Amino acid sequence: MKIGKIVKVSGPLVVAKDMDEANIYDVVKVGERGLIGEIIEMRGDRASIQVYEETTGLGPGAPVETTGEPLSVELGPGLMEAMFDGIQRPLNAIRDKAGNFLTKGVSVFPLDREKLWDFVPTVKEGDKVSGGYTIGTVKETSIITQKIMVPNSIEGIVRTIKGGTFTVDTVVCEVETTSGIKELTLMQKWPVRRGRPYKQKLNPAEPLTTGQRVIDTFFPVTKGGTACVPGPFGSGKTVVQHQLAKWGDAEIVVYVGCGERGNEMTDVLNEFPELKDPKTGESLMKRTVLIANTSNMPVAAREASIYTGITIAEYFRDMGYSVAIMADSTSRWAEALREMSGRLEEMPGDEGYPAYLGSRAAEFYERAGKVVCLSEDEREGALTVIGAVSPPGGDLSEPVTQATLRIVKVFWGLDANLAYRRHFPAINWLNSYSLYLEKIGTWMNENVAKDWTELRIEAMALLQEEANLEEIVRLVGIDALSEADRLKLEAAKSIREDYLQQNAFHEVDTYASLDKQYKMLKLVINFFKQGVKALDNGVYLDKILALPLRDKIARAKYIDESGISKIDEIQEELEREIQRLITEGGVADV
Repeated sequence: MKIGKIVKVSGPLVVAKDMDEANIYDVVKVGERGLIGEIIEMRGDRASIQVYEETTGLGPGAPVETTGEPLSVELGPGLMEAMFDGIQRPLNAIRDKAGNFLTKGVSVFPLDREKLWDFVPTVKEGDKVSGGYTIGTVKETSIITQKIMVPNSIEGIVRTIKGGTFTVDTVVCEVETTSGIKELTLMQKWPVRRGRPYKQKLNPAEPLTTGQRVIDTFFPVTKGGTACVPGPFGSGKTVVQHQLAKWGDAEIVVYVGCGERGNEMTDVLNEFPELKDPKTGESLMKRTVLIANTSNMPVAAREASIYTGITIAEYFRDMGYSVAIMADSTSRWAEALREMSGRLEEMPGDEGYPAYLGSRAAEFYERAGKVVCLSEDEREGALTVIGAVSPPGGDLSEPVTQATLRIVKVFWGLDANLAYRRHFPAINWLNSYSLYLEKIGTWMNENVAKDWTELRIEAMALLQEEANLEEIVRLVGIDALSEADRLKLEAAKSIREDYLQQNAFHEVDTYASLDKQYKMLKLVINFFKQGVKALDNGVYLDKILALPLRDKIARAKYIDESGISKIDEIQEELEREIQRLITEGGVADV
């Protein structure tokens, strides 16, 4: 391999000369300890390298060796339940080898080379295969079966294949191609900066249900969609991300902690093994991959971490799974871009971020989608990308948020005022939006209830009406409003507090199925409709608001999923009580 020499060290940026045979994005080994780096700029024979490890102790004259390969990840059995750093080094294996702290130059295989896996072939000798075809399966966890696929560059006839118990680097299949015999193992490699190919991109219409009422009802995201969660410090971004990872209707979750606090990743590690998957009853870790690049880890690896995460997510998508990747937070990734751009002395853009910030963000989010995979059975897979953004001071006009909003189709705007009032999730229903509403509304009407869209529109209209009436209340007081308008305020308050507000740490309220959401929303809207009916029949508003039944409406969120028929009973009781008030009012029934 060609060996160059360091001429400059600037934090994580190293400049080396005599690198004329190297290529852009090649992985290199820097210094005597072989620190991992990646070439990000070439000028003549000089290469600018971002080093993914601490560069303390490096100096001019130290050797730099190029591997001739781009930054790639290993894809195969052993990904599930694992925790990697930003360049796919397994943190558990590093701890076993080097102790509790990251040691410079430590080298560990991403996938365990000693663990044995049971491989069951699904093709036979003489079968024709090409990129994406499944040659066999490995049961990785109790709920995830990996399809062992042919690498995308290979096409030919299966010459030999064997089943049994193997390590990930054992040759299990030989394929005869036009250029010779290709040996296949249980794993393959893929460059992180290149999206994995697919046959066709589909128009996503099925919602990614999350169990979070404000999201599923008002601002849903599709399987294969993109969403952004911006918000100031303390507004609950990380908790929202955790809730989506725990309860989202995805078969695989890839959680990327990019530049976040170490204690938050610790919370994930402690919580996920104890949480039960609502579908399978197994631990959530059995379908989760964690990538941790915390704020005290080398800054350059943040830039690689989200690409590592999305490449692993694409791999599972190609098996036909519905995958969700949570990136928390892309602001820290953008800050790493800014730091490296500054050290490269590039012309800065807005607020010092590089001019290519928007295109880099688009490259990441555009890898989402619902696709027809390259496969023998035309299987479909979906990859949903949900990114958190941490704008300084909650300023949503800053470059990272704006670059993200130009790309994603769902905006969950977190509001500091709601958070201060202890309203969580603190998603502002007046600022947020979803561009998937029409498609998902059709799906909901067909699969949940035919009046789902109608109820959602009525609820949102009440919340918007409340915002308008609050201006009047602030000016002249609530006594100036008519009883009909005061009823609207009470109904909107019920939507906010009894429906949208949700306790992530309550064993029942943390998750609500679509059926429960529909029944709860219908109950709240029906309270308003029945109240209007009572007012029209001469019943005083005070009598309507004094109904003991209102407490049952407020506590409907705490009804367990197995007993949601109780909500129907409250619905019937509501209609009886309103009818009683009308009768007692002495006005004829209508």
